[in-house]
Amino acid sequence: MTSVTQAEHYRSRSRFQHFTIQSAPLLLALIMLAGMAALYIGLFYRQLSRLPGNFEWTSVVNTSMPLVFAAVGQSIVVVTRGLDLSVGGMIDLTNGLAATHMHAGTGSMLAWSLLVLLIGGAGGAINGILVAYGRLQPILVTLATLSIFQGLAIKVLPEPGGAVPLEYTKFLANPNGPWGLAFVVLIGAAWLVFRRTRFGVDVFAIGNDEEAARAHGVRVRATKVGAYVLAGMFSAAAGLFLAATTTSGDATSGDVFVLTSIAAVVLGGISFFGGRGSAIGTVAGAFVLTLLINVLFFADINPLYQSFFQGLFLVVAVLLGTLIRRLVGMRG
Repeated sequence: MTSVTQAEHYRSRSRFQHFTIQSAPLLLALIMLAGMAALYIGLFYRQLSRLPGNFEWTSVVNTSMPLVFAAVGQSIVVVTRGLDLSVGGMIDLTNGLAATHMHAGTGSMLAWSLLVLLIGGAGGAINGILVAYGRLQPILVTLATLSIFQGLAIKVLPEPGGAVPLEYTKFLANPNGPWGLAFVVLIGAAWLVFRRTRFGVDVFAIGNDEEAARAHGVRVRATKVGAYVLAGMFSAAAGLFLAATTTSGDATSGDVFVLTSIAAVVLGGISFFGGRGSAIGTVAGAFVLTLLINVLFFADINPLYQSFFQGLFLVVAVLLGTLIRRLVGMRG
């Protein structure tokens, strides 16, 4: 082998190793999703002697969509080394607003959808300004705004009720087929575009090294605010999907998404040290968590112990992911 050939061989191997190291968390998330889906199919067939059909897969997709949006918004903030605990409160508020104020008709549905997204962006801006300009810890800021949003949600909808137009439900959470996957494709495409924009590059630069990013001209504070604004808008979108899926509103229904959005981020391979990860992995993590609930049900696990097994699965998945990344890194 000539020296030129050897150089090309080592260069190509180095590129492959770099790609493997960088993509390991995403690949692991996709493998977990495939494994969980296979387990769900197997247990479903054992119980009912048939494979999951259109109704079952549609239910999985529609149930997953609010978590998908909430978790993607969480991912953007986590990449900057932040955290958004106000996700649940914003979902409470926005799904309540949709259920109480949205009426049939394209004009009303479109207007309230845009208004809800703007409210989500405004809530995110408050978080971002307090974190970036107030120099407060993200966990303290978003814990406080979580309570504020929850209080506003109860004011809007004191008790479960309201109604979402049937046309709106058919558009966002069509019960006749898993059309929600179209939104998953849009999220994946939007993320790929986001990663190549100046703003996206700046978000990851801040997560990798904030001081170095500032030295290279990145507007750190403005970028952080923008990240929280996007997170708030994604949380608001999650509230709209939740309202469409349940066809009504509930001022406490979003609370569960505080922890599950973080869990989806963890399963998706987003680094809490910032600057690494893909929202595509987070989407896979969201579907894994939804399928896990179905798996536990068809495995005849007592509902009282389902939280225990969910937590156990999350711990094992995180430890396995960490081990694999270290092994890949050592070989690289």
